[in-house]
Formats: sequence, structure tokens, C-alpha cells
Amino acid sequence: MPSAVNPWLALPAGRPGPDHDRRLRAAHERLVTGTAPADDSVRRVVRESWDRSLGSGVDPDGAQPPPVDLVDDELIAYREAHPLAPVMPVIRRLLVEDAEDDRMIVAVTDAGGRMLWVEGDSALRSRAAGMHFVEGASWAEAVAGTNAPGTALAVDHAVQIYGSEHYRRPVQPWSCSAAPVHHPLTGVLLGAIDVTGGDHVASPHVLTLVRATVAAVESELRWQHREQLQRGSRPAPLQRLGPRLEVLGRERARLALPSGPVELSLRHSELLLLLAEAAVAGEGRTASQLAAECHPGEAAEVTVRAELSRLRRLVGPELVGSRPYRLTGRLDTDLDRVRRLLARGAVGEALERYPGAVLPGSRAPGVATARERVAALLRQAVLRSRRPELLLRYAQLPEARDDVAVWQTCLEWLPASSPRRAAAATHLLRLRRTTRTR
Repeated sequence: MPSAVNPWLALPAGRPGPDHDRRLRAAHERLVTGTAPADDSVRRVVRESWDRSLGSGVDPDGAQPPPVDLVDDELIAYREAHPLAPVMPVIRRLLVEDAEDDRMIVAVTDAGGRMLWVEGDSALRSRAAGMHFVEGASWAEAVAGTNAPGTALAVDHAVQIYGSEHYRRPVQPWSCSAAPVHHPLTGVLLGAIDVTGGDHVASPHVLTLVRATVAAVESELRWQHREQLQRGSRPAPLQRLGPRLEVLGRERARLALPSGPVELSLRHSELLLLLAEAAVAGEGRTASQLAAECHPGEAAEVTVRAELSRLRRLVGPELVGSRPYRLTGRLDTDLDRVRRLLARGAVGEALERYPGAVLPGSRAPGVATARERVAALLRQAVLRSRRPELLLRYAQLPEARDDVAVWQTCLEWLPASSPRRAAAATHLLRLRRTTRTR
């Protein structure tokens, strides 16, 4: 693809070429069947999203549609409290009012990819409901595969996904354009604005329209905050004060609350992390599921319920709900922040924010899975970067000190004049000798 072409556009020329779908579907088939990775016939942002979808276990045939986990009064209450609720009139004026004539659906999500408002063409919305593209459903990339709102949130950038670029086949008749929305004062990710419809939605002018709407929304949020200050009323608390869970390189998690930090026990650390991981996928957990994810062997559900009851008393019911157990408020984790940085290619910053493995002392199967996945993502990103300074920094982590592939790649890309080359070569030789004697 020529460098002058915007890589975030699905159809720079405004329409697909005659062989476009055939090439995309052939590449998709090779990837999901394990025949070969996607090649350069697929945009890089789509290739990487397909890889993440495959790694998350998303079913390409879409036998299970995305879960709908917020309904009725719970959905209404959540939407009313969401920071984007006050700016919905702006979105409706700029996008929704013409959506019926333009044959489009307009969707607004939260930062986790959960659909909060789905408006626009009524006939299209009825069709889209068949794949659970509805209010209250989670369209996070880890759940729904490659799709514009989910991928825009994953990489924190405006993006278009043309029909056959979707990972799940049931979504491939649709095209979409989406962009993330940030709080103008804190920079915190609030959600995404998406336009979904036919092939015409993947044309360049639609992404321009979505990005212009995001700019208007963020400007309106800034103006509303200023108005509240001028009236002397107390503005809504900025999300920078929201709770944050720290689990990287720590034997026990630390929960940062507006009232101050809370050091959690190992079991509470595991439970809260597992609920946070479920929330990324827009899900909750039953006591039975948490018991299986928390204990290497069989465990009584009553034990888990007792621990969850103590955890809820500790952190408050406004953060952890029940029936099923789930997060009822936003909880940022240092683990998810590293994943977001990796998703948008910020490998150096991700490495800086990765002090070590996820709860390294935990034997909980669910925690071990999260630990292994983020470690594999980081290792792959560092190796692909081929940047000696990142490889050397990564090699100092306990999980990488004995990694032959890391040291070999580091040696290959260190300049011949580097004073660190001799030390790297010596360490690599020692590792190889140790491997041979085992």
C-alpha cells in the first residue's frame, strides 16, 4: 500500500475493487484454518486485529453472538450516569438526524465496547439486532472480533472496517467507521462513536464525518465543564480519580481509590482481577465460574461467595455487584493499560509500564491465563520491534533473562560498535551451554 494512503481508511478510492472481497476472504480463511498468517493483501490494522481476535478465542463463524449484559432499568441507569449522556444531542444533530436517509446506524459505546445507544435507520437496526448489535451488548474486540467500534477502542484511533475485513463472518455483510472519544481535560477514554451500514459507510468522507462529530463532542464536554465552573456548581468528578487496580509485578494487588490506596489479600486480588478481566469482555461471572478460575482444584462455591462478600464490604457495592458478580463501575487496570499500548504499537511505553508478571505468586488458573497472555503479547511485540534498546530492557525482566530467542535477536540487531554487544554474546553463549547440559 503506498505510504501516502491513509492506513485507517478501508476504501481510499471510495469503493472496493473487483477482486477486493475475494482476496480478503481468502486471507481470512488461511488465517482461521491455520494455513498461513494474513499477508499484505490485508491492511496492517486489520491483520493485527485478526491476530488479536484469534488469540482471544473469538469464533470466526460467530455461533455465539456478543453477549447482552445490560438491559431494562440497569441499562437506563448506566446510560444516564455515563459521561457521554449530556452530549447525545450533539451526536443526534450531527449524525442521527440524517441516518435514516443515508441508510446508516449510529452507535455510541462506553470505553469497554458496550453499546449504550443504537439509533438511526429502523429497518437496518432490526436487521442488526439479529447479530446482537443492540443497546446493552458488548462489541469489544476480544468478544466480537474485528469491528470498527471495538477495534477503534483497542488501538485508540479512528478506523474503518470494510465488510470482509470483519473477523466474524456474520458481520461481514456490514461496513463501519468509528472513532474513540476522550475526556478533553483528562484524556481518559470515554467510549466510541460508530456508524454502521453498507459499503458506502467505508468511504473516506464517512470517517471524516465521524471524526468531526468526535471533535464537536469533546468541545461540548469542555464547554459544559467550563459552564459548570462559572455557575459555581460542582462539575462531575473527573475520571482521573476513578479506581485503578495494580497487579503487574506485585504479589498482592493494590486498589487505588479516591479515598486512598487499599492493599488486597491474594484471594481478593485474584477475584477483583478476574472480575476486571470479565468486564473487558462485557461480562460478569457466577460463583461457580469464579471458583473454577480461582482454584487449581475443586472448590466449594460457598467459599468463593464468602470471599466475594468480604471483598464487596471492603471496596463497596458501587464497584462490585452480584447476580452475576460483576463490576458495576469503571475499574482501570495496569494490565489493561499495557494491552492497549501494545494494541496501538506503543511498545516502548508498554514496556515502561510493565514492571513484571501479573500476580506472580498466584496459582489461580484464570490469573495464570491473563499472566501468560500479556507476557506473550509483550514478548512478541518486543521481538518484532527489532529495537536493541527495547530488547535489552525487556531482557532484564525475570521472565526474559533466560530467553534464548530474545538474546539472539538482541545480538543480531545491536550495532557492531555497541559496547553492550560483548556482554550480550557472553550471556547468550552461557544460556546455550546451560540448555545443552540439561
